[in-house]
Parts: sequence; structure tokens; C-alpha cells
Amino acid sequence: MPAQARITLAVVARLKPGDTVWDTEVKGFGARYRATAVSYFVKKRINGKQSWITIGKHGSPWTPETARKKALTLAADAAAGVNPAEIRRAERAKITFAEAAEEFLAQHGKKIKPTTLSEYDRLIRTRLLPAFGTLKVEAITHTIVAKAHTSWSEKPRTANLCLAVMSKLMSWCEDHDHIAANSNPCRRIKKYAERSRERYLTNSEIEKLLAVLDDLDARQAESPYATAAIRLLLLTGARLSEITTLKWKYVDLETATLWLPDSKTGKKAIRLNPQAVAVLTTLPRMHDNPFVIVGHRDGAPIINLHKPWWRIRALAGLDDMRIHDLRHSFASIAINAGASLAMVGKLLGHTQQQTTARYAHLADDPLRQLNNQIGAAIAGKPKEHTS
Repeated sequence: MPAQARITLAVVARLKPGDTVWDTEVKGFGARYRATAVSYFVKKRINGKQSWITIGKHGSPWTPETARKKALTLAADAAAGVNPAEIRRAERAKITFAEAAEEFLAQHGKKIKPTTLSEYDRLIRTRLLPAFGTLKVEAITHTIVAKAHTSWSEKPRTANLCLAVMSKLMSWCEDHDHIAANSNPCRRIKKYAERSRERYLTNSEIEKLLAVLDDLDARQAESPYATAAIRLLLLTGARLSEITTLKWKYVDLETATLWLPDSKTGKKAIRLNPQAVAVLTTLPRMHDNPFVIVGHRDGAPIINLHKPWWRIRALAGLDDMRIHDLRHSFASIAINAGASLAMVGKLLGHTQQQTTARYAHLADDPLRQLNNQIGAAIAGKPKEHTS
């Protein structure tokens, strides 16, 4: 086999294991038979260093003609000082979405609350990794993210949460130079409209719920800590985690206040009405457990209040009520009692005015009643006689 020849299909067919042939048409272009296949290559000096650059194995798409054209392109790159091998190594070194997600959770996770981190982890694991896991983060485009967002449309709120977490993760990639600045592919993707679910206890429903709790306590048919937790959620408007993780050292019965060192919105004080104080005063304390709402495990709080709540709400005929609706009901009762939105926001521990604004329509009911009373009074006022 000659060491030099114009590389053609016939020449390649005659190559034997170990043979190498150099092309007479394009300098540095060659073919060699190694192991079980023929590969095309080009040998060029790049920035003063000799480099062997593999084009690919013989077979579609690489034929003598397509490989020769590629060799000419690589030769031009080499003349400009571009090393394709280094480019390929850089491409292989680029981080995948799965790798970025792992780093993101490890690094950014230290800066957020455990409950938030747990939700991030769940959404990344169940939604984002199946959609983007194997892709290089640089390859994730606006179109790819928008298509994934559309595929999650059966659950609009989940889709929007996924988009928010994805955006946060890609912004983190920008900050850590994994993608170019201002290239977050989540920008300008419109979120789905979410139908807010608002459910408030009526006065009769509250009476029924409290009667069920009294009956369960009297019969010792439910954990006193579970029933106490339900009462406290209704009487304080606190978030579920603020009650289930409450420790006795945060309870100040003298000032009727819960002094929480941390919450969803940071350090927070929850004011206790006399009824809430009574719940805490009568609740048994476990000397070896720092938590107010005690769980089954020694020294631990209650883990899952939802199961007892499902039993309790069934007895009260409130099958459509979520635990979080107790917080909404607290706000509704406060507004009907004449509280302003600003006052309700303070009681609930809102830091943003727009968060409390969801209850604005409730504030309209007392005003409407007052306005109707004024209209009735005016209409029923005796006419003044003129002489």
C-alpha cells in the first residue's frame, strides 16, 4: 500500500490494519486503519505545536470527499490558531443541567429556608431533571423552556413554580459563568393565570368545628396536641409550620405573644388572644420535648397534621377545607370585625402589602352593609315641612 495517494473509496478499501495513507491533494490529510475501522484525520501545526485532529470513522457521513472538505476547513482553522481538539474538550467540559442543579442546591440551598429548599428539590427532581437533565446549560434555549412550560399546563400553579425555580437556577448559572450574562432562557415566558382558591369558614361552620374538637378532647379520641394545633391555627392565623415547629421557649404567656426567631418572612411576633392563651395554658408540657405540639417520637414535634385534620374536617362536614384555609378564615373574621387591610397584614405577618390585598374584596362587605344602612336611614327620614 503506497504511503501517499489521492484518497478515494478504492484506496480506503485496500487499507489493512496498521496502514496509513497520506493524501496527495490536501497536505496533512490522511486515513489510517486502526483496530477494526478506517479513520480520517488531519495533521497540522497549531501555534507552533504539532496536532493530530481526528475527523471521524469511514462511513456515513465521512467519505473520502466529505472528510477532505472537513480537512480543508480544519486546516484553515489551524492557520488562524484555532485548535478544534481544544474546542471539543471545552465542549465536553461544559456543565449539564443535572450537574448545575446539583451545585445549585448545594450552594444556594444554604441561603434559603429548609422548607423552600425541599420544594426546590422536589420540583427539580420530578419536573426539571426529566425535561433538561442531560442538556448542557448553554444549550437550553427560550424555546426549549417554553415548550416544557406548556407541557406542564395541566397544573398551572406547578408549571409556574417550575418556571420560577428554573429561572432562579439559570440566573445562578449566569452568576457562576456557566452561561453568558443576561442569557436566562426563562425571561419573557408568560406564566399561566392561576385561579385563587378562597374558602372561608362561616360562623356556623366555626361552631361545628369547635364542637367536634371539644367532643374529640372529651372522648380522648384524637391527640390533644393535634386538636390544640387546629385551635391555634384558627385563633392566631399563623402558618402551619409556625405552629407545628413552635417551641415553648418562644411562648410568652405574660405578654400573650409568640416570639418566633424565624418564619417565612423572618423574625416575627404573633399576638395571642385570650382563647389562644387558654389553649396553651391547658396543653400538657412534655419535659423532655421542647416543642409545643408534640409528635410520636421522643423530643420531636408533630410530623403530619394533615391526617388528623382530614379526620376532624370529615366529622365537621368540611371536606373541602384545607388547613391553610384556617388562616384565610382568621383574616376574614378580622375584616368582618372592622379591621383594616393594614391591620390584618400586621396580624398575619405579611411584609408585602399586595399579599394582604387578596382579602380586599372581604373588606367591601362591611362597607356595603354600612352603605345600605345609610341608604335605608336616608330613605326613611321624615320630610321637613316648610312654611
